[in-house]
Amino acid sequence: MTRIFAALALLAASTAIAPAQDAEAGKVAFKRCSICHAVGDGAENKTGPELNGLDGRKAGAVADFDYSDAHKNSGIVWTEASFKQYIKDPQAMVPGTKKTLSGIKDERQASDLWAYLSQFNANGSLKK
Repeated sequence: MTRIFAALALLAASTAIAPAQDAEAGKVAFKRCSICHAVGDGAENKTGPELNGLDGRKAGAVADFDYSDAHKNSGIVWTEASFKQYIKDPQAMVPGTKKTLSGIKDERQASDLWAYLSQFNANGSLKK
């Protein structure tokens, strides 16, 4: 019985640590990113690549975008974990990147941003 309570306590603690993702809040957070990036129907590259189909995409893979060699050769595949690590401090994860963002340190905002971005297919449509 003690093991069950310990397991339940651990489960409760782990879900309390991981913030729930809110795609609508992520859409608001994306306004900061939209200066350089686009996502959704008709998204095109700006000073940063368009972000459609980000989940599972290899870094440096958007056609017609001039990536730094550091980004092209990073070996990153975008997942929630790699995105959240990158967005905290892009220069630390990919030394030599052209990205000038100082980072998004707030875990909740990073989670919400991922929830928003990961809902788009490569063609800009929403996943169903």
